[in-house]
Amino acid sequence: MASITASLPSPPLLVHGKRTLSSTLQTLPLSPIKDRQNCVSVVVRATGESSESSAPLGIVKSVKNIWDDSEDRLALVGLGFAALVAIWTSAKLILAIDKLPVVPSVLELIGILFSSWFIYRYLLFKPNREELFQIIKKSVANILGQ
Repeated sequence: MASITASLPSPPLLVHGKRTLSSTLQTLPLSPIKDRQNCVSVVVRATGESSESSAPLGIVKSVKNIWDDSEDRLALVGLGFAALVAIWTSAKLILAIDKLPVVPSVLELIGILFSSWFIYRYLLFKPNREELFQIIKKSVANILGQ
């Protein structure tokens, strides 16, 4: 069972004239600690299985199955290490390119020009939008193998 506890400051609920409705909340004993009487405590507990929590468990199970079925675990560790190195290297490369004085402005201009062309080509007129929808449907069917 997972639980989350948060202590939030109590905002005024409704201002009616010079009185707020939160003044009635503040008179209730919300916290036994005197310096936290102006805070509202929230406790959330989750029980059982939900569709959101089953997705990460499915990923963990599939990775565990791949690890258990593998004959060459050293190669899997090497592949994982190579993936981490590739991510780290690409992040450093992007930071290095971003520090060059002219390149970010040029890339931003290229992005603006490409976005303008895409809007003109596919989104501005109805026949072109229908063509884009057909391209998207065809791509999704190819990906899903339909």
